[in-house]
Amino acid sequence: MSDSPGSSSSSVPVWRVGQGFDVHKWSSDPERRLVLGGVRFDDSPGLVGHSDADVVSHACIDALLGACGLGDIGQMFPDNDPALAGADSLELLRHAMALITGEGWTVANVDCTVVLDAPKLAPHRSEMESLLTDIVNAPVTVKGKRTEGVTALGEGVQCFAVAGVMRTV
Repeated sequence: MSDSPGSSSSSVPVWRVGQGFDVHKWSSDPERRLVLGGVRFDDSPGLVGHSDADVVSHACIDALLGACGLGDIGQMFPDNDPALAGADSLELLRHAMALITGEGWTVANVDCTVVLDAPKLAPHRSEMESLLTDIVNAPVTVKGKRTEGVTALGEGVQCFAVAGVMRTV
């Protein structure tokens, strides 16, 4: 801000919101394990996907990229890139965050809703939130919802995420 009389600051905060969504179906591979929000569920079958199929991390990435106008997860991490086969989605989130902060954006928060019948998220919620919060450098919340018997929804795991971001221009 200039000290000159009558001058005004040209710094204006810009707030944006992004929405993310991801879904993966259950895998029949007995070696594949479920990963949600970076937490491995050893007693649960995994999801089909090119990476670790972590729908929570993927939805967060999509919400954050969308809020910042930086495309989407498929553009940044194409599912036909052999280098990304089996990728750790927390590492993908770290990469996306480096781009986001490099563009001058600050994350206010991310809120996630995971839709699945089992396993229960509650025993792992704080670990998921802590891992994601550390990477995003802002609060990340994770909530679990059941499908209530809607069979099409029960064929996999879905996650919806909303992210708030800000930068000064």
